[in-house]
Amino acid sequence: MSLTGKLDKMVKNMRWYDIFLVKMTVFFATLFLISVWEGFRNFVLSVQGYWYLIITIILMIPLCKKMFFD
Repeated sequence: MSLTGKLDKMVKNMRWYDIFLVKMTVFFATLFLISVWEGFRNFVLSVQGYWYLIITIILMIPLCKKMFFD
């Protein structure tokens, strides 16, 4: 079985709370990096907030297309 086949099988076996746990893990890992790595914290705080909004919208487009137009 190829790697993509294994990944597809793993994703299909996931429940809604598994995806929630992945999101929370990434969120808290980012908070950890901000708190312990001064260079990362300075970078995150120096970027204007609208760039984060633009990146969020760009990353959200494929999900919205899949949810509402497929």
